Amino acid sequence: MGSIRWAFLCGSWRPSRSEWILANRCIQREERDRIRQFVFAKDAKSAMAGRLLLRRFVCERMGIPWSEIRLERSPRGKPYLAAPLKVRSDSGTEPPSWSFNLSHQGDYAVLAAEQGGQVGVDIMKNTMPGTSSVPEFFRIMTRQFTAYEWSVIQSAGSEHLQLAAFYRHWALKESFIKAIGTGLGFNLQRVEFHLAPEPLTQKHVLRQTKMHLDEEEEEDWIFEGNQFAEKQLSVGSCSTAPNTRMGQMQRNHFVT
Repeated sequence: MGSIRWAFLCGSWRPSRSEWILANRCIQREERDRIRQFVFAKDAKSAMAGRLLLRRFVCERMGIPWSEIRLERSPRGKPYLAAPLKVRSDSGTEPPSWSFNLSHQGDYAVLAAEQGGQVGVDIMKNTMPGTSSVPEFFRIMTRQFTAYEWSVIQSAGSEHLQLAAFYRHWALKESFIKAIGTGLGFNLQRVEFHLAPEPLTQKHVLRQTKMHLDEEEEEDWIFEGNQFAEKQLSVGSCSTAPNTRMGQMQRNHFVT
């Protein structure tokens, strides 16, 4: 089984006009149309980086020629490969299909992919949205977390640390929602995360986080936490049981 984590530092990519034109030619028309809808050039560049990452993954890891790649989106917006080529392994059997997911925010675009399981990834920047105070922001978001999760968030220390704990929980929830493909209609209080005790760092991937779904601990999901730069983090999730994946887990670091 394969497991891929890629990250691209969009902030260091400054394409010339000719390079941007070439990038547009490398993706599908509907992808170009969607990217043109972004108001800010920085967001359009991050979205472009994500699409190129995804197409590179399909080409390199799935063995599909770039010109034959056809990506579509589910009704909930999750990308998938339309009519993938039937590739046989050495044993003559068809290998398990890949699931993949993208996220971009701030200076990073990230991709997570799993073979034979579902996957979701989300990256969040630990900054205050809008002009409201941290307590007011938390009040607005009250319904998104359980009482236990709020106790963890609000006991983190300073407001900066509380925001970091908030976004760590939020990215976990988003990655799970994106993995199962249910969209915004899912009640986020149905899932409760019990975080790994260690803080997120840039050098290590944390995998001790547990999820409770409808008050029952789920054992078929692995949650990974990783931090990029000082103010960003990303989390991926997949649906393969831990005892079947220990051999692959060392490969799950994000590669930039």
